Order: sequence, then C-alpha cells, then structure tokens
Amino acid sequence: LSILLSLLVPAHTTRSPDCGGILTPSGLRYVAEVSKPHAESVLRKDLMASPAPEPSPASPSSRSQITSVKVDKFSLTLIPDTGMRLSIEVDLGITSAPSTTKEMRLSILADLHVDMNPEGNLELVTSDCKPTLEEVQSTEEMDRSAPHKPSGSDVDKQINVEKICLEVSKLLLLPNERLMSLAAPFPITPNCQIQYLPLAAPMYSEQGIIISLQTTFQVAGTVIPLPVSPVPFSMPEPASSSPSHLILAFPEHFYTSLFSALDESGAFNVSLLSSLTTATLAERITQVGSLFQEDLPVVLRAVSRSSPHVVLEEDKATVELFLTAQIGTGSPLFQSFLSVNVDVTARLHISVADTRMIISVAAVEDIKLSLATSDVGPILAALLEELFLPTIREEVTAQINGVLRQGVFLPHILSFTYRDVNITIHKDYVLMPCNLQLEARTV
Repeated sequence: LSILLSLLVPAHTTRSPDCGGILTPSGLRYVAEVSKPHAESVLRKDLMASPAPEPSPASPSSRSQITSVKVDKFSLTLIPDTGMRLSIEVDLGITSAPSTTKEMRLSILADLHVDMNPEGNLELVTSDCKPTLEEVQSTEEMDRSAPHKPSGSDVDKQINVEKICLEVSKLLLLPNERLMSLAAPFPITPNCQIQYLPLAAPMYSEQGIIISLQTTFQVAGTVIPLPVSPVPFSMPEPASSSPSHLILAFPEHFYTSLFSALDESGAFNVSLLSSLTTATLAERITQVGSLFQEDLPVVLRAVSRSSPHVVLEEDKATVELFLTAQIGTGSPLFQSFLSVNVDVTARLHISVADTRMIISVAAVEDIKLSLATSDVGPILAALLEELFLPTIREEVTAQINGVLRQGVFLPHILSFTYRDVNITIHKDYVLMPCNLQLEARTV
C-alpha cells in the first residue's frame, strides 16, 4: 500500500492554485438576500402541497391545513475555520376549519460548508440542522367551547422536519448544479478553451470563504502543458474586511499561461500583405533585385519563436511577445527571402464586463527588430526597421486586440454576474474586488 501511495503522491504535488477568490461576509449577506424569495417559494410549495392529515376518530371535524408561508428572517453568517450558519424563521398560518386559525413559527438553524466530492466538484453540505416549531398566536372564529382544537400532532404531520433538514441547502440560490458550473470549460477563441478547476474544499477565515482554483487550457480539445510557475500562488487576504461581495485574484503566472495558450493555438500568428513590392524593396536593398525577375507584392508572416511573458508591476501590466517575421512573396506558395526576429513589449489594459475579463493592448511600448539570418549584413538593420516596424507594430496590436476582443471568462457560478469591479494591478498579481448580481431572469 505504501508503494502504491508513493506512486500517487507525485501526481498531486504538481497541482497548485494559479488564481482564486474570497467570498466575503458581505457576499454571504447578498446571497442570503437574493435567496430569501427563492426559499419562501420552495417552502410554500413543499409545506402547502402536503396532504392534510385525516380527521381523528375522536374528533371527526379535525383537519389542520397550512394556508400561508412567509419567510420573516433569512441570514447566512460566516463561522471561521468551520463553514457557514443558516438561520431561517418562517411564519406559518394554520387553519382547522371552520373554527381556528393559528400562527406558528418554524425556526431552522443549520450549519453548512462547501465540500469537494469524488468527481472534483464543489458541493454544499449540511453538517447540522435544528428545526423548532412553536405557536405564536391563536384566534377562534367560533365559540371557544367548540368541541375541537387542532392538536400539535396534526401540525407535526403537516411538516416533515427531517425532509426540510435533508434538503435545507436547496433553500439557497447555490444548489450543487450551480456550483458545478464553476468548473465548466469556457471558450476564448474557436479552438482554445479555459477551465477553472477547484483544488480542494474552500477554507474559512474571518475575511471570508477562500476558494483556490487551478487553470487549464485546451487547444483543439487537448489540454496543453504550460510554463511552470516559479512561485506557488496563495490568495492574498485583505488587511481589513472588504465591503465588496467577492475578491478575485490572478497572479502574473495566470496571464503568462493565458498568452502562452493562445500562442500555442496560433492566435498571434500574423500574415499580411505589406505596401511594398520587390521592386520598391530592391531600391533600398539591392540584393532583393537579383532574386526576382518580376515585380511582386511583399508578404510578411510573423510566428512565435518562444512563449510570451506577462510582467505585472504596480498599476502596470505588460506582455512581451517574441516573434520571427518571415519576409517574402507569393500566395498561396510563400517564398521567404529574409528572416528577422521581432520582440514586442506592449502595455495591457484590463477591465471586466459581466463575467468576462477584457484584455487589450493600450500601447506598444517597445519593439525591436534583429536579423535572424546572417546572409544580410547588420548594416541593413536600421533600414529594415524603417521599412517594416510601423506595419508590424500596427498589425501585432490589431491581432492581439482581435483575438481578445470577446474577453476571457472569469470563474463564476451560473446566474450570477459581476458589477462595481475595481481592478488594481500590484506587483505579481491583479486584484478584482467586485459585487455579485443575480441575473433578473432567475428571480
């Protein structure tokens, strides 16, 4: 057994989070707020649909029925190191025709936590549940000497306490089907997908519920290997309680992995027709004139020569692309006559729309061109920069913005979106405090 375990352990040691989030106490209060109408609807359906008990032989006219269900209190609070506590108070109207109307209060106190099931999905689990039922008020429409008054046992038959506790987590708008949607694959481009996989059950601190995620990327349906993070990522906790519902965090490595995956899919490869022809190029580079007998349009094809790299500093994010540009003619049969290396450093702008992170090139800060082959002397480097760098600068920027135009899905749960997002770029990571918003159609 020990040999078997030793074989299994290395498979898990390489798994480390590369992004995550903290659901704050404010976020829990919001979840409780939007869950209250849902809980009332579920309880009304379950309790009022229950069949009334049969009249007892001793009191043939006895027939108690729940006629109204109103959730008066619904709260969800954090218990550090343990989980969450759900507190519900439900006012019930119970009649026993034709004489009596009772008001009773059903109180439910339940401890919940999010666990990780064998399939690797997060699920909401009830660890403890204490329901109580007590009478609040009683009014009799007929003479108090009426022969029958509904008994507590009649009401108990109406309310299946064990069933309520068994399914108490369903009173929240976070059933396990929605939690599973957190790990769904999301498209970035037609052949590249991103997926956020929970690494373990969340941890509970005074700041909130901490969820650690590992990102995987698929290109053409195959998970691709990515650069290994030099430093394991840990979710930065705020120094004080945050008014935001949720705090998302993405380290530098996440963005490098994203650009590497897109690069692997060929998203940044550029093929374009320049404004030059072989004849006009030969006027500046005489060697070109001896290669071609006719005047042909000059084509540029830029492909990656190594993985991109993203650098995060205070209030600044940049991406470094390392390309090889082949300069040649012909379509569809391309013939290259010159090869140059192009290194581009571009400043990135990051924003959020709904559940997508929008990344775009704000400006190209630096672009360097160097000869990739020795068949052309270095004296021509300045000339090549003059001829091709403006075109490359414009086209690489357009290509990146075109690829990322639709945005990259953030980790999120079905039916909830993000608003009031405040993005702060720090050295090594990006922090995104935001509020949750339940989409209107789900209410």
